[in-house]
Amino acid sequence: MKASELRQKDKDGLKDELLELLKTQFGLRMQLSTQQLANYSQMKKVRRDIARVRTVMKEKAGQS
Repeated sequence: MKASELRQKDKDGLKDELLELLKTQFGLRMQLSTQQLANYSQMKKVRRDIARVRTVMKEKAGQS
């Protein structure tokens, strides 16, 4: 997901996206701990997406 796509969403959409990404991250951590995770690069991708969403949320909070 790109930051430009996130900037088009409203605050509620960003909160929903963040919640979904955090749930995904939790699931991946559980798979990692039980040694069921096949693709480790997913962890990095999700972590960066969470950071992007939080950055855009802070940008929007600063503008209002």
